[in-house]
Amino acid sequence: MMHWHAYQWVGPGTDCENEAERRPSSPAFSSSVLPPMRTGDWLAKPASHVAGTFHEVEQAVGWLAGEYGKVRDALRPEGIPLHERLDTARDLLSGGVDVQWGEWLHGGRFVTLGVICCPNRHASHPCPLRRGTVTQVVRGPP
Repeated sequence: MMHWHAYQWVGPGTDCENEAERRPSSPAFSSSVLPPMRTGDWLAKPASHVAGTFHEVEQAVGWLAGEYGKVRDALRPEGIPLHERLDTARDLLSGGVDVQWGEWLHGGRFVTLGVICCPNRHASHPCPLRRGTVTQVVRGPP
């Protein structure tokens, strides 16, 4: 059954240049806090990296809206209005496509917010819920 896992990272933007740690083939990948190069590879990270798990698209979109709101004041001038981002995210997630937002913050910091489809059509990693404990799981109505 399709569900979605949320991931986030905030840190110095220059850290993203360390591509080796961002690839699953690297021994440092699983312990690195950096976002992966390919969105579906978030699923290969330990379950402790999961910020939330959702069984309804609206819950996942709500998480994106909430997390974006937390960093909105630190963003450089906004390019795409939030309502357009959320509408697009809703459409993509409903169709089984990952959503990953990356934005520069003031001071050279970078934020990544991602909602990854599980199972994933582009990455064959097992569900992190089956590999370990997730600290926050959000379920839709029964």
